[in-house]
This record gives sequence, C-alpha cells and structure tokens, in this order.
Amino acid sequence: FVQAADAYGLDWRLLPSISFVESTGGKAMNNNNLFGWKNGEAEFASLSEAIHKVGFSLANSRLYRNKDVDAILETYNPNNEYPAKVKSVMYRISPSR
Repeated sequence: FVQAADAYGLDWRLLPSISFVESTGGKAMNNNNLFGWKNGEAEFASLSEAIHKVGFSLANSRLYRNKDVDAILETYNPNNEYPAKVKSVMYRISPSR
C-alpha cells in the first residue's frame, strides 16, 4: 500500500482504508479485488496488481486526477456517508498524513 501511495502521490492511508470499507481488508473479496473496483466485477491476478492498478487510477484517470481525498471518495462511491467511513478508517490508522 505504501509503495503504491508513494509511486502515485496518494495519502498512504487511502488505499488500505478503501480496502477495509469495501472488503473488510480483503476478508470479503473475490478475484483479488480488495477495493470493490468496478462494482466488485474487476479481476486482478494478485493483490499487488490490484493495489497498483487502483492506486494508478486514483492518481491518473480523468475521473480522479487532481482531486483531494474528499473529492476522490465522493467520485469513488456517491453514497453520502462513504467519504466519512473511509476517512474514519484513515484517521484510525494515523491521525495525520
């Protein structure tokens, strides 16, 4: 997670926090899809591939590029409560970036 965050300029807490909210940190995942990516339909060859592909997309795709964490999360899941859920996990990992 940290390696991908560093490579793509993301908050190091973001990817593990999304994975916790989406799949309880991988406990409830299919096809190495920790992130519920593409409505849970995406398949990845490995966890490392999932982490790097999703991290790359959050940093570079037109949907997410140049957005802060709040805007990324609002785009990732339009449920009004979603950003607060992910940010709560982020804060529990570490209160600051």
